[in-house]
Amino acid sequence: MAEPEKSGGSVSAESSVDKVDERGSSRRNDSVKSSQSKPRLKLFGKVMEKSLQWLLDNASFDRFSHCFQPVSKQNPQLTEAMHKQFISQLQTLVQREISTVIEEGDLQVKLEELDRLEELAKDTPRAAWRPSGVPEQDVCSGLVSYYKKQEEYMRIQLKKVQKENAGLAQKVQAGRENITHTEGTVHPKMNRHSPDHPGLTGSQPNSNSLR
Repeated sequence: MAEPEKSGGSVSAESSVDKVDERGSSRRNDSVKSSQSKPRLKLFGKVMEKSLQWLLDNASFDRFSHCFQPVSKQNPQLTEAMHKQFISQLQTLVQREISTVIEEGDLQVKLEELDRLEELAKDTPRAAWRPSGVPEQDVCSGLVSYYKKQEEYMRIQLKKVQKENAGLAQKVQAGRENITHTEGTVHPKMNRHSPDHPGLTGSQPNSNSLR
C-alpha cells in the first residue's frame, strides 16, 4: 500500500518562532536590537523544523500499520485515517511545545544576550579555556581550584569550631571555679555543725553531774 502524505505541507515551526519574536520584542528595551543581532532564533526554528520533519518522516504508514496489524488487515482505510490523524496531532503538539519553550524560556532575549556576550568576548585578550585533549590534565586542572575552595572553606569552619571550643572551655573553667568557691564556703559550715567540733563537745552535759 502506498504511503500517505505525511504532514500535508511544510512544517510551520519557523512561522511560530517569528510570531513569538514579534511578541517578545516589545519588552526588550535594554537588549541588543534584532537588526544588529544574528538570526539565532530563526536558525533555531529551522533546526526544529528539520527535526520535526525527520520525526514525521520516520512515523511512516508502514511502521504505523505494523503496530496495528489486525486493524490494518481488516480495515486498511481506517488505519490510513488513523495514521493521518496521528501525524496531524503529533505535528500540532510538537509545534505547540516549541512555541511554549520559546515563550516561557524567553528564548529571544537569551539568544540576543548570547550575541552580546560574543561581541564582548572579541575584545578579551586572553583566550577562553579549552580542553587540552588529555583527560587527566583537564580533570586535575578543574579539581585543583575545587579543592582549594574546599580547603579554604574547611579552614574557616575550623576557626569557627576552635572559637566555639574556646568559649565552651571558658564556661567550663568558670563553672569549676564556682564549684570550688561553693565547696570552700560550705565545708567550714559543715565542720562547725559536726559532732567532733570543739564547740559542740564542750557544751554537752557531763553524765557524772546528772547522777
